[in-house]
Amino acid sequence: MNEKKYDASNIQILEGLEPVRKRPGMYIGTTGSDGFHHLVWEIVDNSIDEALAGYASEITLEILPNEVIKVTDDGRGIPVDIHPHTNRPAVETIMTTLHSGGKFDGDSYKVSGGLHGVGAAVVNALSEWFIVEVHRNNKAYLQRFERGIPVGDLKECGESNHAGTIIEFKFDPEIFTETTSYDFERLRQRIQQLAFLNRGIKISIIDRRTVEPVSHTYLYEGGLVEYAEFLNAGKAKVNQNLFYVEKMVDEINVEITIQYNDTYNENIYSFANNIPTREGGMHEDGFKMALTRILNNYAKDNKLVKDDESFVGEDTREGLVTIISIKHPDPQFEGQTKTKLGNTEVRQITSQVLGEGLERFLMEHPGDAKQIIEKVKMARLSRIAARKAREATRRKNPLDQLGFASKLADCRTKDATRAELYIVEGDSAGGSAKQGRESEFQAILPLRGKVLNVEKANIERVLSNQEILTLFQAIGTGFGDEFDGDKARYHKIVIMTDADVDGAHIRTLLLTFFYRYLRPLIELGYIYFAQPPLYKISQGRREEYVYSDEELIETLETFGERYQIQRYKGLGEMNPEQLWDTTMNPETRTLLRVSLKDAMDADQVFTMLMGEEVEPRKEFIQSNAEYASDIDI
Repeated sequence: MNEKKYDASNIQILEGLEPVRKRPGMYIGTTGSDGFHHLVWEIVDNSIDEALAGYASEITLEILPNEVIKVTDDGRGIPVDIHPHTNRPAVETIMTTLHSGGKFDGDSYKVSGGLHGVGAAVVNALSEWFIVEVHRNNKAYLQRFERGIPVGDLKECGESNHAGTIIEFKFDPEIFTETTSYDFERLRQRIQQLAFLNRGIKISIIDRRTVEPVSHTYLYEGGLVEYAEFLNAGKAKVNQNLFYVEKMVDEINVEITIQYNDTYNENIYSFANNIPTREGGMHEDGFKMALTRILNNYAKDNKLVKDDESFVGEDTREGLVTIISIKHPDPQFEGQTKTKLGNTEVRQITSQVLGEGLERFLMEHPGDAKQIIEKVKMARLSRIAARKAREATRRKNPLDQLGFASKLADCRTKDATRAELYIVEGDSAGGSAKQGRESEFQAILPLRGKVLNVEKANIERVLSNQEILTLFQAIGTGFGDEFDGDKARYHKIVIMTDADVDGAHIRTLLLTFFYRYLRPLIELGYIYFAQPPLYKISQGRREEYVYSDEELIETLETFGERYQIQRYKGLGEMNPEQLWDTTMNPETRTLLRVSLKDAMDADQVFTMLMGEEVEPRKEFIQSNAEYASDIDI
């Protein structure tokens, strides 16, 4: 056997920023859309940290032509004097050395999101070019880098009558090939969120890629209170007085807001040093413990429930909108992506702060307290009534459920990574899909009529609905605390509806169901929309399918004269072969993956479109009518 040599010469030492360019995913999670936008936040977070330290009050993010990012703050300006260990200016050291910066000594920044000291250096390494401009000591300084390497020394370039830092960079197209354009709405939402989380800091975003720049400026003196009011807009409130508490314990600042509404959904938004902790952590655990304890104690002490009645956690969180924001001098995030907080001491501190504050709030607002307890009591009754129905969602065998096997035309493969479930509107389309599919890996589930609007239904009603039960049984993951993504029977769940108003409505109802009850499937990337054609153009033996009005105009130009156009109103109008060729064949179909960029924004849209309040929905329709197309009259 010819063995390859393996000795010291095979061991690579990556110096400076080489590791970042070699393995960018280790530092920003992915080189896809999330990592692409993460570059922006690494720089913005540094300016936020300067503001939290009390040295900056205004931050501006600009998206310039050619997808250049510019971030300006009025802080102290990055130090420019010579660093004792590198013998290079401190600003150059920060931009070219991992784990360098002012976040480690505990004095320069009491609270920081960019604790790993890799932020600016990583962005520099992953940029085609990167320019830092520092205003400090009544002077302006400038230095340019290309793919992390300095192009010349730091230069003094004039006098300055203010202080601050300006950073401009252009992402490296060699690294980022999947996403190459910044999503303005995504950036705007996060900028607004940062303004809510840091009251009194003025944060602006400007998109200069268009002829007329688009700009938004946010400044919230009310902080989390205004944030909670923003999130609850359009929802009927249970406690009219919004609960808010803020307290510093052992140098850890805890802020919490609570407001219940009459929906059936739980919305907990938690942050640690402005970083969204989407996977929760110790601050969420402490919050949940205290909330259940205090509401149980209050209900029993005031004889609002019987002695043998107790609330469990899910009862106390139905209809809840809460924001938990902690600022910690030394947070321990799990992983570089910082999605879960691991500091064990935070659990007890959060529990203590909420417990003391909520106990006082309930005593001072007995009317609100009674309404909250009534809401929680109703949630408890619904949970108990739904217990038996929940058992039906634990699908062991489709034949166990009468009527289920006749609806689902399952696929033969048991490999969930290959298996696809098409959720189809109506028996007619379901029949065509069953005949046209590839039964080895494609399953068909026809739904009859409109799906239940889960936005307006409690858990008891949801679990007594046959169509919803069928969906749960087919997918197999369970839901809520019992959700197990490993039990998903299909890794592609495709919503396939007609290209008309009814089809759009059914698609929205299904998406609302997935968002409220199976949100992890969206986060895993398992939910898709099918894209059936709108038209078929025929001319002799030539047939073309087109999927939009714009494509129709372009395609017709290639046909000349004497062609026929067929407008598909429904999937049932296509025979099985046509449905396979246009919509189901992996070689030729187009699928749109449903993503969840921002849970808060999605929650507001679903509430506005599917909830009880009419006025917000009316305003949305009026303001967006000009964008509507393909509406059947």
